[in-house]
Amino acid sequence: MAGAVSRGEIYAEKSIFRILMKTAPPIMLAQLIQAMYNIVDSFYVGMYSTDGLTALSAIFPIQLLITGASIGTGTGINILMAHHYGLGDNDKADETAGAGIAIAFFLWIFIALLTVAFLVPFVDASAKSDGARRMALTYGYIVGVGSLGIILESIFSKILQAGGDMKRPMAAEITGAVVNIVLDPVLIFGMGPFPELGIAGAAIATVAGQFAACFITGVKAWIKIPAAERVLQLSKRIFKLGYPAIVMQCLYTVYIAMLNFILADFSDEAVTVLGLYYKLQSFFFIPFLALETCVVPIISYNFALRLYKRCTKTFWEAAAISAVLMMVGVICFEFIPGQLISIFTDSEKALDIGIPAFRFIGLSFIPAITSWLFPIFFQAIGRDVVSAFLSVFRQLICLVPIFWVLSRISLDLSWLAFVITECIVTAVGAALYIPQVRKWKQEEDKGAVTGP
Repeated sequence: MAGAVSRGEIYAEKSIFRILMKTAPPIMLAQLIQAMYNIVDSFYVGMYSTDGLTALSAIFPIQLLITGASIGTGTGINILMAHHYGLGDNDKADETAGAGIAIAFFLWIFIALLTVAFLVPFVDASAKSDGARRMALTYGYIVGVGSLGIILESIFSKILQAGGDMKRPMAAEITGAVVNIVLDPVLIFGMGPFPELGIAGAAIATVAGQFAACFITGVKAWIKIPAAERVLQLSKRIFKLGYPAIVMQCLYTVYIAMLNFILADFSDEAVTVLGLYYKLQSFFFIPFLALETCVVPIISYNFALRLYKRCTKTFWEAAAISAVLMMVGVICFEFIPGQLISIFTDSEKALDIGIPAFRFIGLSFIPAITSWLFPIFFQAIGRDVVSAFLSVFRQLICLVPIFWVLSRISLDLSWLAFVITECIVTAVGAALYIPQVRKWKQEEDKGAVTGP
């Protein structure tokens, strides 16, 4: 491969904290720029049309599905490559990367076909007004059929991160976001030689930014694709390792869509509030999501070497750092929810719905750290069934039913479902984590494990 900076050696450094501090900041910076783009994008669309904001909220689950399938597949590639790096087999790591690139093209074809086949009924269930529906269809077709850029960029980034190269993915994310931010007002409102394209302009700007990021990562991560038979063999291993992340991300999409369906019975503004929350969440969750990205290859690398204490230490140090940084989000959601919502809309109804919603959701941020990290931990050590179970349990078994039951009482109370869910899943995750650690301790006591 033309590229991993350290071929995984960075994950062998003695201090876990130092590894996290080396690898996480570039990802944090990239995600900060990306989150700022999400906010700016919604800001410009909100200036153009209130229906446009509802349209973005309606299509948001589809964007999450695309991103989730891409990142989940990339995570499987990342884990397998990091495992091979841990064993010193760089050739197999490169072969895995090549197979991953082939998978990206098939994934794009699949997503494009799904978009064409199912976008209309999906939008009909999420947006009620004719204006919001038309805009959602326009935006959805462009970002769905034009998703090749984000799919390839996600795979390329995971390939580079498996070897310890966090800087190029960071540069790609920043470049893509900047392209997006610059093109948004130009294409939405029409400037200079460019006509006013409205919501279509926002979608085109999004796709352009994704292809810009794809090019930057692809220059370094592109590697020869192996023979078709070998791609098929490696695909099975990649998806076995990656499907918990795909399940988690896709269920994330499903449960947001289901919440949208529930909220649509109240009003379009309720759907808008949920969409605005997830836009802002991406900003406040930056430290956690960056650390989550770093945790997977670190744990996988050390698990391959049977350095189990380093696996658990990575988990808890990442959780502790995340908890400290997450307090910023808790404070903002508890004390200035109205100001956050007012960035995007001055609708009194949206504010009336959003202020209590944000305050309830903000209380869920701290338990969310462990409820999200436990599936990541189990995925990194190859316990894919446990990881997938925790994701399904969190998003479908807990959140959606609890949200629906509470919504029958009142809309304001329904948002408490976020807090209840994160606490339940943290408890279940801990109940599964403790026996795993005990098993490792027994191996250590028998002398079956070596290393620090």
